[in-house]
Amino acid sequence: MKKNSNNKFSKFERLIELVQKLRSPDGCDWDKVQTRNSLIPYFIEEVYELIESIDKKDSINIREELGDVLLHVIFQSQIASEKSDFDINDVIHDINKKLIDRHPHVFEKSALLSDKLSNELWEEQKYKKKGRKSRLDGVPKILPSIISSQRIQEKASSAGFDWEDVSQVWEKLDEEISEVKFAQKEDNFKKIEGELGDLLFTVINLCRFFDVSAENALRKSNKKFIKRFQSLEKKVSNSGNAFKEYSQNELDSIWTEVKKE
Repeated sequence: MKKNSNNKFSKFERLIELVQKLRSPDGCDWDKVQTRNSLIPYFIEEVYELIESIDKKDSINIREELGDVLLHVIFQSQIASEKSDFDINDVIHDINKKLIDRHPHVFEKSALLSDKLSNELWEEQKYKKKGRKSRLDGVPKILPSIISSQRIQEKASSAGFDWEDVSQVWEKLDEEISEVKFAQKEDNFKKIEGELGDLLFTVINLCRFFDVSAENALRKSNKKFIKRFQSLEKKVSNSGNAFKEYSQNELDSIWTEVKKE
């Protein structure tokens, strides 16, 4: 890659050169033996560390973790380059083209499309261009179930299969709750599991209608519960009594206090 006088680009080129050096015969023993698959666990870990930093609004760590994620993009591209598959320039070229193709309402002044219509057009283009048998084929099977569920619903919606308004989702939610209760009366585990799955799917649909990420919402609720429960534990500990010595009503009372903090 040719040197660029622009300092920002020079730093990017320097990162590429560093990865190339680490992968070279006289580079790092660990880096040299890594493969596309062997890097996956580390890549996932870095992405989750980035998400945690974003949740904490920790700009210093966000910057650091973005660098770690970028390193994996460069690393994977370098491995591909060694196989003569593609290099980082190809990756950047493809994403540039994708961004332009996906936003004709921005880059083609004659195309006046709403964001919603533009997204539907993009989904339809992907479906046809990639020769998919189903409009849902583009959802990675490895995605966490909550994220996968919301993406499935979004793709189905872009194809025109959706509720007309949120009131229908509320009705469906009531229906699914009733079905869970009925399954409970039958004491059928498989049926209970299936109905609970349908209930969760509908809750995620509700999130989608409110333009809320179900994954983010649940992660924030988990974080809130942990904070409150740890506060409850602290209050119990400071009382000098064991946790098990408290009745459920007493714990509920402390929990109510904690929620006000």
